[in-house]
Amino acid sequence: MALAKLIFLFMKNFKLKMIPERTIKPREKGLTMVMDKGLSVREAEDMISVSGDYIDIIKLGFGTPFVSPNLVEKIKLYQQNGIIVYFGGTLFEAYVVRNQFDDYLKVLERYKLTHAEVSDGSIEMPHDIKLDFIDKLSNHVTVLSEVGSKDVEKILPPYQWIELMQTELQAGAWKVIAEAREAGNVGVYRSSGEVREGLVQEILTQIPEEKIIWEAPQKAQQTYFIKLVGANVSLGNIAPNDIIPMETLRLGLRSDTFSFFLGKGVKYMTKKK
Repeated sequence: MALAKLIFLFMKNFKLKMIPERTIKPREKGLTMVMDKGLSVREAEDMISVSGDYIDIIKLGFGTPFVSPNLVEKIKLYQQNGIIVYFGGTLFEAYVVRNQFDDYLKVLERYKLTHAEVSDGSIEMPHDIKLDFIDKLSNHVTVLSEVGSKDVEKILPPYQWIELMQTELQAGAWKVIAEAREAGNVGVYRSSGEVREGLVQEILTQIPEEKIIWEAPQKAQQTYFIKLVGANVSLGNIAPNDIIPMETLRLGLRSDTFSFFLGKGVKYMTKKK
């Protein structure tokens, strides 16, 4: 067993049998992407002190980097703790719709960002143009590409989701992100937050699960994907206070997944009548 893996295992407070094996950082699957909607540097430090080992990616949500103070300090903090940090796709769209893509590249360079998100959830963009942006941007940084609309009325059929994901990966995206917004009520979810199960399962017949980050801000959504794909499914738009609780979901240490990872031969203790 690799030293890094041993260190990760011994960080747990005590031993427990039949806990699913988690990938270790830097991970290619089982990623946790956390949404930072304007944390202070102190709040970010506190979050890392408790949850840093479980955070792989920080998304500085929508246009918050434009107005957040101490941005340089916070980005450095994340990067120094082995966490990928990038600006949300809405900021990319804000630059593109104003014909300022070159300025966007300068912003990424100025803040020494290694990753960026390409999305078209808030603007109408021909798909060939989006693919061109992915290709151009991938010459500078690692690209995450978001698929799906923020418009609750815009429902894409499964074949279109698959085609979009396939072509965006081929254009140079490292991962594709399945849109849900921070509320979890669009994209791969119905307005109620219910998972569009047929859509998700059809996507997984064509797109490798390790290439997808499912935005899943709600506990029921996280539970669904953990049960469908396993403990090492990649999940995004996780709130800072939900990082540890979600890790317990991944490990079967919360009622929602408690029985899921237990062996069939386990004998349960029952109360005497």
